[in-house]
Amino acid sequence: MAKEKIIIGSHISLAGPDYYLGTVKEALSYGETTFMFYTGAPQNTIRIPTERFKIDEGRALIKESGIDEATIVCHAPYIINPANTINPSTLDLAKSFLLSELKRVSDFHVSMIVLHPGAHVGAGPEAGIQSCIDVLNEVLSQDGTDVKIAIETMAGKGSEIGVTFEQIKQILDGVEYPKRVGVCLDTCHVNDAGYDVHDVDGLLEEFDRVIGLDKLLVVHINDSKNPIGAHKDRHSNIGLGEIGFETIEKFVTHPKLTKIPKILETPYIGEKPPYKKEIEMLVNGKYDPDWQKDL
Repeated sequence: MAKEKIIIGSHISLAGPDYYLGTVKEALSYGETTFMFYTGAPQNTIRIPTERFKIDEGRALIKESGIDEATIVCHAPYIINPANTINPSTLDLAKSFLLSELKRVSDFHVSMIVLHPGAHVGAGPEAGIQSCIDVLNEVLSQDGTDVKIAIETMAGKGSEIGVTFEQIKQILDGVEYPKRVGVCLDTCHVNDAGYDVHDVDGLLEEFDRVIGLDKLLVVHINDSKNPIGAHKDRHSNIGLGEIGFETIEKFVTHPKLTKIPKILETPYIGEKPPYKKEIEMLVNGKYDPDWQKDL
């Protein structure tokens, strides 16, 4: 029986002059079978009209390459904070900008967007969770797209919500459009949140018990610079952090995650992207301790 293709890629920039076509070309140059991108800078609201992004050319190359378009992922900008009830203008921005982003993602014919559930900034987790639910319900009642929102598991830095599977479940249960929401599991984040990532089977069993693996839409594949429970959220390259290659490779090749896209968000080595080498090691199941020298 032929070995099933691993659905794995990385976070790729969407930059001119080739925009989406260039994004697809870069992903393919790393040997990727999917990828993730922003529709614009994650730290601001400046957005180029999607008509300029060479979407048709990018989609043609996607089809030619054999990438399943349904596995491609977008990431919402970090400035969206749907859990902030302290600052009304921040909450208004979360609603309007998320609504805009969903429509932009739909223009790319991409079916899912990863969203950080936000930080309660002092109002308390319950207030933050309810605010996130309210924002999602308001936005999903208006957007008119089929794009699914994958709520990302968070590390517990500051006043973040979505740190435990139970909090994520609470958000999902409150959304009135259950077919439009799911989860993005980040290996660095769950490690830093206090979950034993080395017990991959146990972690996935707990996720299934609390949330349900049918709600898992994407996995972010990151090593962590910090030990379990640090609540820091600092990504490390594969095999260079506290999680280690062996555990990360188990997530990538786990039979329960075969159909789910895995996305690397690991940092550059100097000015060089590490993704081709990291993906090669993970797909082949063999770690090279000197892999950085080959970049």
